[in-house]
Amino acid sequence: MNKSASVLLGIVVAIGAVSAGGAWYTGTKLEGVLNTAIAENNKQLQLAFTGSNGTASVELVSLDRGMFSSTAHYRFKGEGEMFGGEPVELLIVDNIEHGPLPFSRLMSFKWLPVMATSHSELEKTPLTEKWFAAAKDKSPLKGVINLGYDQSTNGTFELLPLDVKLDEQSQLTFSGLKIDLAASAQAQKIKADGYMDSFKLTTVSEDQTPVLVELNGLTLASNLSKSTYGYYMGDNSLLLSNTKASFGEPKSVLHLKNFEMKNSSAENGTSASGRADYKIGELSFNDKTIGAAQMAVSVKNLDIPATMSLVQLYQTKLQPYEKASAEAAEAGEPAPELNLTEAEEAQVKADLEKILAAAPQVALENLSFNTANGETRAALVMDLAKPQSMDLPPDELGRQLLALLDFKVKVSKPMLVDLMTLQAQMEGQTDAQMIAEQATAASDMFSSMAVGSELAVLQGNDIVTNLHYANNQIDFNGQKMTVEEFSTFVMNKISGGVAIQ
Repeated sequence: MNKSASVLLGIVVAIGAVSAGGAWYTGTKLEGVLNTAIAENNKQLQLAFTGSNGTASVELVSLDRGMFSSTAHYRFKGEGEMFGGEPVELLIVDNIEHGPLPFSRLMSFKWLPVMATSHSELEKTPLTEKWFAAAKDKSPLKGVINLGYDQSTNGTFELLPLDVKLDEQSQLTFSGLKIDLAASAQAQKIKADGYMDSFKLTTVSEDQTPVLVELNGLTLASNLSKSTYGYYMGDNSLLLSNTKASFGEPKSVLHLKNFEMKNSSAENGTSASGRADYKIGELSFNDKTIGAAQMAVSVKNLDIPATMSLVQLYQTKLQPYEKASAEAAEAGEPAPELNLTEAEEAQVKADLEKILAAAPQVALENLSFNTANGETRAALVMDLAKPQSMDLPPDELGRQLLALLDFKVKVSKPMLVDLMTLQAQMEGQTDAQMIAEQATAASDMFSSMAVGSELAVLQGNDIVTNLHYANNQIDFNGQKMTVEEFSTFVMNKISGGVAIQ
């Protein structure tokens, strides 16, 4: 044997020895790693279901250890409204290749050492057998996850394509969904990216008319970090290229293009903030473009410990009470009483005071709708404050609770004309001049009524209402008045309108 061959053989033997030793070591440590991961997973599931009438958990049923690989079986349990009101149980099998050089990674030329590579699949049960049949008797859900020696993970989860007849009148066609996932040690940071090409459901409505729902181009993305208090904060987004629904006789088609849903959250000390944005790039009905829409909401300066305390009380007291009340109503019995101890009542009061002391802000930053010729927009900002006492009379309590209120509405007259023109066309009217005249007249009438009521003013082609409140003073469309004066003003306008009717 020449020198080069001897060196190569030595390297192969060394790698084999290290791999075998590492595999044995992984096998001895595996159960502890799995139990730790499951405990953390169940903790996050509990947080995820906070405020809902549902629970979910995962348990390790068995673990068969070997030298180079092991097989684990898990059981997922879920119950509550999210699962259709009936308990759900799923079984998952996990074939785990021990590191440092799992065979599947060697075969795919991935030679960076890892602690283990997990190949998990959903198992067939009476609950999932139809799902298996739709996936041509393959496991419809599978995942491959690599566990690094630094406890980081990365891998892929996949929902397989489906083409299944749900019943005599319903057909589901699904292209599949793939999600790439990466997490740091103890899942302190998580990144996920997913994509689905298409989803199509053909069925019938209650009146037996055909219904078709199509989704195309779904993109998911998350970039999250675990907060000081154990839950995840960061950025999430969902983008959908096309959504189409066809229904009724004669057939009507509602079409949404470029739908976006994005949310972000952040932690600063004991305070949290969050924002959610929603957009529809184009909304159309029966191939006639209606317009585009946006909405943005935000929360700032939310005290985290006090909020978590209230949520915990809600879960332990209010959720069981709501369930008992619903059951009593179904049985025709009187609703039970909600009993809080003095300590619990004091805790609720203290938590509310703490939340208000942080000066939280709730805002509808933007609610708008655009057509070809105009935009209608609304915005609302509320700043809250801690009152001198929570036991003040309602009027005084309300004044002290509300530190600031800013409300703005702008209705575009050209936008109203666009919408009324479209409505007339959908009703089958064809005289373009008559449609234009009727739409303009209706827009002018709406404008005259709003301005005539003194609840709005006209600025160019926009009907505008602005209200600003702070320090017991209100500025309403340029008129300054106290809260009492404003209440009297509004009541007079409402009663005047009722009298006219």
